[in-house]
Amino acid sequence: MNTKLKIFSEQMLVVLNIFIVFLLLFENKLILPYWLQPIGRMHPLLLHFPIVLLMLGIISDLYTTKKGNANTSSYAKITGLLLLAGAILSGVTVIMGLFLVREEGYNGGTIAWHKWFGVVLFFIASIMYWIRKKRWYSPAVSRLCAFLIAPVLIVTGHFGAAITHGDNFLLQPVAAHIQKSRVPVDQALVFDHVIQPLLESKCTGCHNPQKLKGELALTDSLAIVKGGKTGKLFIPGNPDISLLLERVHLPVAEEKHMPPEGKPQLTAKEIELLTLWIRDETPFSQKVIALPEDDSLRILATAIFNPDEEEKFDFPAAEDAAIAQLNTNYRTIAPVSKGSPALNVNIYNRNAYSPDQLQELKQIEQQVVSLNLNKMPVKDEDLKIISSFKNLRRLDLNFTDITTEGLNALAPLPHLKTLTLSGTTLSYPALKEKLPSFKALKTIAVWNTSLSAKEMEELQNINRQIKFIEGFADDGKNPLKLNPPQVRNTSMVFANTLNLQLMHPVRGVQIRFTTDSSDPDSLQSAIYDSNTDITKHTTIKARACKEGWYASDISVFHFFRNSFIPDSVRLLYPLNSVHQAEGAHTFFNTKLGVIGANNPAWANNWAGVRNNDLVLVGMFYKPVVLSSVGLHYMLEAATGIYPPAEVEVWGGNNENHLKRLLVMKSPKPVKGEQASLKIVEGSFKPSTVSVVKIIARPYREKDKGKLLLIDEMFLN
Repeated sequence: MNTKLKIFSEQMLVVLNIFIVFLLLFENKLILPYWLQPIGRMHPLLLHFPIVLLMLGIISDLYTTKKGNANTSSYAKITGLLLLAGAILSGVTVIMGLFLVREEGYNGGTIAWHKWFGVVLFFIASIMYWIRKKRWYSPAVSRLCAFLIAPVLIVTGHFGAAITHGDNFLLQPVAAHIQKSRVPVDQALVFDHVIQPLLESKCTGCHNPQKLKGELALTDSLAIVKGGKTGKLFIPGNPDISLLLERVHLPVAEEKHMPPEGKPQLTAKEIELLTLWIRDETPFSQKVIALPEDDSLRILATAIFNPDEEEKFDFPAAEDAAIAQLNTNYRTIAPVSKGSPALNVNIYNRNAYSPDQLQELKQIEQQVVSLNLNKMPVKDEDLKIISSFKNLRRLDLNFTDITTEGLNALAPLPHLKTLTLSGTTLSYPALKEKLPSFKALKTIAVWNTSLSAKEMEELQNINRQIKFIEGFADDGKNPLKLNPPQVRNTSMVFANTLNLQLMHPVRGVQIRFTTDSSDPDSLQSAIYDSNTDITKHTTIKARACKEGWYASDISVFHFFRNSFIPDSVRLLYPLNSVHQAEGAHTFFNTKLGVIGANNPAWANNWAGVRNNDLVLVGMFYKPVVLSSVGLHYMLEAATGIYPPAEVEVWGGNNENHLKRLLVMKSPKPVKGEQASLKIVEGSFKPSTVSVVKIIARPYREKDKGKLLLIDEMFLN
């Protein structure tokens, strides 16, 4: 090696040792700027090179120091070069790893062990390089160095593999084929023996105490209830707004989709199990057989313990490219089991539905065996499209807009075994006439329809091969508790006037509501109807009531008025690396506003800052008259999420000539204050502006900023 280059390399090795010691001593105070994050993320790319170089260096050194070697001088130079290069690259890799671990989600025992073994490996490699120049360096010392480096290198690599692939990555293929003793169904618990094994197979590789991605562990019930960095994992009784299912339903290519792309994905049945478990608010100690016999969760769970022989299908599999193209945010397509050509299709989001979503499935019509359209605005005409799915086994039409007349299109389906029609418009005479045409039908759900108990009994007598699922008999003798009302408005943010749209799946329910933050009761509170309008920031509290039932829990919905949306927006300073949301557009994106405004758990839809001010500049192509500004923020002091300490609002005709219009301060949270969502808002003299500048400053304690999360801004 060139002498100058060698001296420079040795100096670099010394600098790396000093710099790494410095990073380790002040690691907790290290604030990594966003432009250094890509360097940290190169850690997995570089780490293989020092491993190879150090292994070659050790082997070469053992050979060089072997007694009687005739070419000691030339081998010594090669050995020195390998060890020097390996030590330098090890140091660079360690620095990258220390940068990477400062990002969110890199904590847990495995991360710590990998870090410290990597650091020890670098120091040993550095020491070995320097002592080789000493006269007392001997074959015994060489073997000692090899004895120290080899196991440290192996252990470091082991923990690195565990971080990347999971703790049991090496033996998982073998373990997967070891038959575990099956728990009898009469002893099985829903969580311990149905939900937890599902999470262990698909989730705990990244979410365990040793590898806390997102500060979330899924290894036990307490950790699951606690949630992670972005809040609670699920909202009991509300699968539609639960973070767990939101991540599952994201497109596979999305960074936040779970499980990550390349890892084993949840099947449609597994997703349905999780959905039912959350929806039914199932206690962790609930036994499977304690659920009602016709309960969907019990039926699916029982099938795990008493699996039927898997049905064999004789049709070819669909093209992978076609399935990938048809998978969207609101439509998921997945095989019924690994290697099966049969497909399950689920369609979500009533407001995004159109018959085109069914028409597009024509290219896989031969492979669709299960279709879930629950709560979609499906019409009778749409059933004509479904009639071409000749291998369909299950069709879910609960709470759709179909009528008995539309069932004519489904009668020719030769394999249709299960049909759910709960909450639809059914006519007894028409249903009596049409059911005999369904030759393969085994189960039909008709609860919460206009069919009387006597009519369903007669239908059962006529069609003995069909099991009728009638649901709860509303006789007033054994009252049940109603589910809370739901909101159907697509956005909680409106410009001038919003027509309030509340609904409940059970017919004949009265929805009582208040707008003054008081709890609604079943007698005095206003009754909701479709003519209810909102004209200002309003908190709606609603409760479902019906004679013979217990009133529901209270639902709370927040609506916000925003008269102006800037034509262009930009942020002057970067957001927190974790809470990027949609950047500057987050604050005027009403679609995201629905999520942020009603569910703190979805913190990934909030934009945040910690170590700098949040400064937004909005521009209007035509001047507007502005008189108030509000910010919607999250408060969760226990986890370090604070309100803005101060908000300044500036306005003017151009960015270089702005006048301060408003200064607002938020009270500092007190110890023990409950997590909540709040607004800081202020008014000022009406001003005509073309540019508005909003500055929100986070609270700071001991030179460290508290996390400030904002999801909406309101300009009125």
